[in-house]
Amino acid sequence: MEQERRVGNDFEVSLTVEYPFEKAMESDDLCDTLNYAELYDVIAAEMRQPSDLLEHVAGRIICAARSRFPLIVGGKLTVAKLTPPFKAEMQSVSVTVKF
Repeated sequence: MEQERRVGNDFEVSLTVEYPFEKAMESDDLCDTLNYAELYDVIAAEMRQPSDLLEHVAGRIICAARSRFPLIVGGKLTVAKLTPPFKAEMQSVSVTVKF
């Protein structure tokens, strides 16, 4: 909506990834697993990009995460728009993608 483009909105992202971390269980070395701080940076970069659809944002996040961490084998992503501008009072609207 036009007003949202001017004033913005708040979003919440929840991501669970399936990643082969068996080596990290033994080594206790960050190099052997997914760096969650880097994954956060990937998500934050995608959330800064304007988009009309939550579905498009979700697709971009999944593509960017898989590009940065090619060993991701699956997961679940939810992108929620908090307090959407509807006539009805709603806490959020969201899309969830299992991949």
